[in-house]
Amino acid sequence: MKNIVIFGAPGSGKGTQSDKMIAQYNFNHISTGDVLRNEIKNGTELGKTAKGYIDQGQLIPDNLMVNILASVYDSFGKDHKGVIFDGFPRTIPQAEALKEMLAKRGHKIAAMIELDVPEEELMKRLILRGQQSGRSDDNEETIKKRLNVYHTQTSPLIDWYKKEGIHHHIVGIGGVDPVFEDIRKVIDSL
Repeated sequence: MKNIVIFGAPGSGKGTQSDKMIAQYNFNHISTGDVLRNEIKNGTELGKTAKGYIDQGQLIPDNLMVNILASVYDSFGKDHKGVIFDGFPRTIPQAEALKEMLAKRGHKIAAMIELDVPEEELMKRLILRGQQSGRSDDNEETIKKRLNVYHTQTSPLIDWYKKEGIHHHIVGIGGVDPVFEDIRKVIDSL
């Protein structure tokens, strides 16, 4: 079992590379945004609680988010090949909570794969994505805010995972397939 945290700034290619890992390794995928939308849509107890926070413009507390992720993780059964965590953790307390949740199941994170893309390339990718998809949050002003949040709040996880000994740095430019080849080398070495 190879549980992977895919990590990088908005626009670094996490979704694209996750899709390739799923196809290659038959991993399951947990995207926190998708999970929350599904829990709310399905009217689960967790979804109702999460919706209460969202409707009030508040962030979902870490313990609730971990409970939601644990529920989804457990739904894959005991014999899955691995799970890609996308969009979680975003803070060190979340990383610690994820580690604890997995440890209770006798599991762990095998690797944190960081997709590193220069800021000017991220801007180009996100503006293009906004033009192609119509996503309102892919405009220059919002992108700059999201990248600032990433650099100030999320990037400290890189050092945390380095201390855990499972951080893998991947240069996230040069084409989808060459980047995936570098990711494959990491996964195949686990």
